[in-house]
Amino acid sequence: MPASPQPNDDAETLSITEVSRRTGLSADTLRYYEKAGLIQPVRRSRVGVRRYATADMEWLAFLMRLRDTGMSIADMKLFAELRRAGDESIAARLELLSDHRKVVDQRLRSLRSSMRALDKKIAHYRALLEEK
Repeated sequence: MPASPQPNDDAETLSITEVSRRTGLSADTLRYYEKAGLIQPVRRSRVGVRRYATADMEWLAFLMRLRDTGMSIADMKLFAELRRAGDESIAARLELLSDHRKVVDQRLRSLRSSMRALDKKIAHYRALLEEK
């Protein structure tokens, strides 16, 4: 897929260093995301330096949310491909996100159960200390 047109004003875009600082993703990870097709080819300045636009940042933020919820890179790639396919892929994107939400919901239920067990154990040990 060809790179986006060069931005007219580099002040409206961010360098890979700034994006890395703002997102916490390393420059290597950002390059990998581009190479793997998770993000579209990033615009380049006249001298070939990557320049990330607002839309790139918004998409990166969503990818980071997917990653934070445990979505696999393979599913993130699939979602990115479906997104690039346009409106004809809306149903498939909805299904992918809905299925992933079910997985996240199950993990949350499991974590809540674990938290309840931890709370009981903490209360038990506090009670033992208070008895002394």
